[in-house]
Amino acid sequence: MGPIRKRRPVSKRGLVSKQAAAFIILATILAANTGLADEWPSHAIRVVSPFATGATCDIVARTVLDPAGSEIKQSFLLENRPGGGGTLGVASVVKAAPDGYTLLLATSAMSAAVILHKSLPYDVLRDLEPVAMFGGEPSMLMAAPGKGYSSVADLVAAAKARPGAIKFGSVGIGSASHMAGERFGLLAGLNVVHVAYAGAAEALADLGAGRIDFYLIPVTPALPLITQGKAVPLAVSTAARLQSLSGLPTLRESGYPLPAYLTWCGLAAPAKTPPEIVGKLNEAIGKVLNLPAVRTKLLRTGFQPAPMLAEDYARFIADDVAAVVKLGKEAHIEPLD
Repeated sequence: MGPIRKRRPVSKRGLVSKQAAAFIILATILAANTGLADEWPSHAIRVVSPFATGATCDIVARTVLDPAGSEIKQSFLLENRPGGGGTLGVASVVKAAPDGYTLLLATSAMSAAVILHKSLPYDVLRDLEPVAMFGGEPSMLMAAPGKGYSSVADLVAAAKARPGAIKFGSVGIGSASHMAGERFGLLAGLNVVHVAYAGAAEALADLGAGRIDFYLIPVTPALPLITQGKAVPLAVSTAARLQSLSGLPTLRESGYPLPAYLTWCGLAAPAKTPPEIVGKLNEAIGKVLNLPAVRTKLLRTGFQPAPMLAEDYARFIADDVAAVVKLGKEAHIEPLD
């Protein structure tokens, strides 16, 4: 056995030196981030939309970001990057530098993706920094005409009398209309059948023909169906009744408190984006959403502005993801891949 070597004690001077070095490094990083935030933005900001041009949130983003650019003295460049149900666009932003020059058009589909894929190349809550909420699009519970449904109670009674016979439509597994139908069925304790369509036109045609019993769709496209007699409105997901249809109850009043916004969108950034940059963006978006011209334009499309602080928006997303995960388990929604 060789000689036992005693460990040399660490001197207080050496320990202090190491602590001082660590402090200097940390201070340098913080100073660099502060300088970055002070100089930001020095050039255009790229906003990745994970869906094709023309989607509701895509239109909303274009309405909001143009005047928001005037607020921060730089332009926002919206880049559509569809694919993978929106996951490709999200993944590209997660990998970007957290410098405030690459943002994500975050949507409710981001929450749905958590249960629609067995694995994702990112963690929605860990890898993204919520920046600003734009708002959401409320939905209306529409029933097929000629079936005797004149209220939510009528539909629920019919579904309970014939378990497994009542059908609801959606524009695909994981879509807002699918999630809304499943949530409504679970809240009401119903055994209903989901029918997925390739698009809204096909679903609405079958609703009008009575081949499905109900469908939760955005309020704006629902309104013409009412005047044309192609569907019967039963309730809306808004927190308060619509001024244009004051006699129509909300789902909450009817006893089934679905989320007010079944389709929502806003901005998110890569994790570790400096809080000063997040704050500047949140303030700019909040100002724009309160501009009368912007609010009027959004409301005409059925979209309701709902600005909130970044920390409130973070809680909103976390709650939405948790609700979707719970729904996936209770409704036995299987991953698509």
